[in-house]
Amino acid sequence: MMNMGKYGQSIPIALLCAGTMLLSLDSLADEIGSSGCGPAFTLRGDIMHAEHSDAGPVKNATDPLMYAAEVYGSSFTAFVPGLPEGIYTVEVYLAETYFTEKGERVMDIFCGNEVLAEDLDLVAKVGPLTEYVIRKEVVHREDVIDGPISIRFEAKVDNAKLNAIRIKADGAVVACVNAADFRLSADASASEVPSVDAPVVYTDTTKPFSVRIDDLVGRMSLGEKVSQLMNSAPAIERLGVPGYDYWNECLHGVARAGHATVFPQAIGMAAMWDAEMLHTVADTIATEGRAKNNAAREKNPTTAKYYGLTFWTPNINIFRDPRWGRGQETYGEDPYLTSRLGVAFIQGLQGDDPKYVKAMACAKHYAVHSGPEKERHTFDAVLSERDLYETYLPQFEAAVREGKVGIVMSVYNAVYGVPGPASKFLLTDLLRDKWGFDGHVVSDCGAVRDIWVNHKYTGTAAEASALAIKAGNDINCGSAYAALTDAVGQDLVTEEEEVDTALKRVIKSRFVLGLFDSPDECEYLKIPASENDSPEHSQIALEAARKSMVLLKNEGILPLDRRKIKQIAVIGPNADSVAALLGNYNGDPSSPVTILKGIQAAAGDGIKVVYARGCPAAIRRNQAFSLSSDEAKEALALAEKSDVVLYVGGLDANLEGEEMRNTMVGFDNGDRTMIELPAPQETLLKGLAETGKPVVFVNLSGSAIAMPWAAENIPAILQAWYPGQNGGSAVADVLFGDYNPAGRLPITFYRSTDDLPDFRDYSMENRTYRYFEGKPLYAFGHGLSYTRFEYSKAEASASQMAPDGSVKVRVRITNTGDRAGDEVVQLYVRHLDSRVDQPLRSLAGFKRVSLEKGASTIVEFDLPASALRYWDEERDEYVVAPGTFEIQVGAASDDIRSVLRMKIAE
Repeated sequence: MMNMGKYGQSIPIALLCAGTMLLSLDSLADEIGSSGCGPAFTLRGDIMHAEHSDAGPVKNATDPLMYAAEVYGSSFTAFVPGLPEGIYTVEVYLAETYFTEKGERVMDIFCGNEVLAEDLDLVAKVGPLTEYVIRKEVVHREDVIDGPISIRFEAKVDNAKLNAIRIKADGAVVACVNAADFRLSADASASEVPSVDAPVVYTDTTKPFSVRIDDLVGRMSLGEKVSQLMNSAPAIERLGVPGYDYWNECLHGVARAGHATVFPQAIGMAAMWDAEMLHTVADTIATEGRAKNNAAREKNPTTAKYYGLTFWTPNINIFRDPRWGRGQETYGEDPYLTSRLGVAFIQGLQGDDPKYVKAMACAKHYAVHSGPEKERHTFDAVLSERDLYETYLPQFEAAVREGKVGIVMSVYNAVYGVPGPASKFLLTDLLRDKWGFDGHVVSDCGAVRDIWVNHKYTGTAAEASALAIKAGNDINCGSAYAALTDAVGQDLVTEEEEVDTALKRVIKSRFVLGLFDSPDECEYLKIPASENDSPEHSQIALEAARKSMVLLKNEGILPLDRRKIKQIAVIGPNADSVAALLGNYNGDPSSPVTILKGIQAAAGDGIKVVYARGCPAAIRRNQAFSLSSDEAKEALALAEKSDVVLYVGGLDANLEGEEMRNTMVGFDNGDRTMIELPAPQETLLKGLAETGKPVVFVNLSGSAIAMPWAAENIPAILQAWYPGQNGGSAVADVLFGDYNPAGRLPITFYRSTDDLPDFRDYSMENRTYRYFEGKPLYAFGHGLSYTRFEYSKAEASASQMAPDGSVKVRVRITNTGDRAGDEVVQLYVRHLDSRVDQPLRSLAGFKRVSLEKGASTIVEFDLPASALRYWDEERDEYVVAPGTFEIQVGAASDDIRSVLRMKIAE
């Protein structure tokens, strides 16, 4: 059956009523490649296709064939995967071939978050049948990090349209497409809309979510269902369903969506050892996410990437090796600390409303994922069952059972030979059947494609997509799931069971976020734009940054005495760097305070502050650095004339991070090949020390730095992480004593790269404080204060406990110093007579307490026997074996103040 479209040409009726279509150039890939146009485009959205053989010539046409057809619709996206990182020029070619009057068609066009055109009316701009070209330079990070280059068309009046796109690099076309090239990728049956006679109930807010979801999904065609199972879900106009992109980030503040409050990087917030504070930070982030989302949807109901409420955070992988560039995104090396902080963040983000979720958290990357970055798309993590269950899984189990996390992200790498998104063991057997997860699983971006392209686990996209969705991977970040229509046609997967089950889990997320309801039902929909980037939130960021500061060493030089200082030399590559404040997955702070600015403000009018960079953070492989360089000589001269030198160095997210390219010595694809302080910095630091002036080293990094020379020779060292928008103020507050530091290390600082096992080895042997046999430079849990705390002898409520029991452990803490401060009290357990190898010790409790000088408090821990559980491979379960163990209470893993012996009863 045919129908006449508005352009006068014949259009198949299936195209007119499908609502959402998936069109692809896959079948034309060879032809396109031979013409030099590069990888194939894919088009997704609420679209139709029109031919223009009788439209007339287009004035100034670069190529008349560009205007032989157009794709049009209310909302659609053209994207091209496979382009490497770099700077590209995006060109969109348009001509109005249908409307003749102004205002009849108005549209917006975006490339990612870049605005290419706003309120574009071609007739008003250039007139009908006249070529109009939009050109814009964009910075593209490769697909596995930021997704493919995507150009989104949004209708403001009538329909948006596309004629042609060209993408260029250095003036050469690397990808191109004309509207006439697009072909339907699914057969007509995928576009067939089911006939439903029952009344519409998915809009009825009095009905349970499950009833509404069943009704909505039951009205979709297969093509529409499949379109909703990829992160960029297009609008289904005929059902009144707006488009929604599930991809958003808020690792330490709402990211990649303009101004937002930027808190310390995740590893810095872990250094607070303060779950309550992290809960407050997460709640604040959720408020800002809602403020942005509400404001965006007022302008356009379709939610763009980075403006949604499904946040792919927190990263609760174990930071098992300091060489991993993404370790900065985690809460450190310990499963217990990570689980407590992960649960706190999840609960803070998701809120406590009984019906609606404030913002949805995502536990990632599940599971066994911590580098190397350059191998993550092919790597197979093979490890013992004990390491899997005792180190890599506990925090994910806590996120599900306690945190009630809404989303879990599957990994790129394989585990025991099976790619993460295809692992039924991980995604169904453990996650759903054993732990009771009832949210949705999203793949890491491009991970489904990895199944067949990089892991070679299947031969086709259809096979990989079917395998993933059957395993329990509900949504694909990327476009691989477009092949699900083919998979259904090949009987690799069923529509009614597997596809519908996955879709209902995914759609549920939008319902519980209130996105199908009104502000009368969901209070979160009332949060105004003014709640983003507010002064109150900035104060919380400052408090978090202060709490994250870890004083590694102090020989009495700190806090600085303003009365004795006339000039301060601030030296170092991170001193006046905004990038060093932010880490990765960050927002854009409206008023960032660098370390230099913070020190200048805190020093006051009576102290002169001078600055020189002194050296680069790192050098390329063909470069050299010496103290005879001009910038080193400038720094040394300033140091000579100053009363104290504050060296601000370390790393930044341009050196360590997610799968990125750089040519610096000691770095590889975002990871580090050596953990020592980069050579130019140590050279300069030694030169500064030789001036005889007191030197304080402020280290900014997202990972542990091996700095044995500095630890031996520099009188004070402050670990500041990537401290967020108010990092400069927080550092200055600590240096001048306006804030008493109490942060603790959530990771071990080793002495040398030689201390580390093979980076690719996922065994926990000789890794982290729990298994490391050597002597660390600074131990897990370490951190100094400007005051002193004394511990009484710890006491327990019983001398033994049952394998399923618990005891209470109490200890009195007294501030015996001369100023108020915080102490982080830490409780560890250690097996003494286990029949199997056990960790040297394991964290089982912690509390951060504030005490005025001279004050005391009782700190009490509930210690369950399960803190001593281990995985019994023979019984295939956790066990708590009878025997003797130690309870250790102290200020760090290497600073135990009180020890108790207890027994687990038979």
